[in-house]
Amino acid sequence: MPTVKPVSYENAPPAVRAVYDDIKATRKVDWINNFWTTIANHPPTLKRTWESVKEVMAPGALDPLVKEMIYLAISASNNCEYCIRSHTAAARKAGMTEAMLGELMAVVGMANETNRLANGYQVEVDERFKQTP
Repeated sequence: MPTVKPVSYENAPPAVRAVYDDIKATRKVDWINNFWTTIANHPPTLKRTWESVKEVMAPGALDPLVKEMIYLAISASNNCEYCIRSHTAAARKAGMTEAMLGELMAVVGMANETNRLANGYQVEVDERFKQTP
């Protein structure tokens, strides 16, 4: 259960509605998901977060599928069920297959395991890894 009541499109003040309209237009969707309607309780956070997400997830050197898979990997590592589901759906929409999802989760699991081992043993970083090409 959310700690605050989501802000519906119908009940949104003009500043929030403007962000909602931009989300719908940018994502080519006809609804606003619960993440946005919940953080809309603080309009400055809604606007700042949407602008940042829009900028980071925009086309660039990484294609949309890679960006969604990275987002999914971090969400899995951070144990954010909402983000896992949201970005799994977005990655599938961008072309992720079940085989790709399986491999991605295997990499996430392995990275988490080896990160914990390296941190637990306080493994010293090799000098060769510190060199920049």
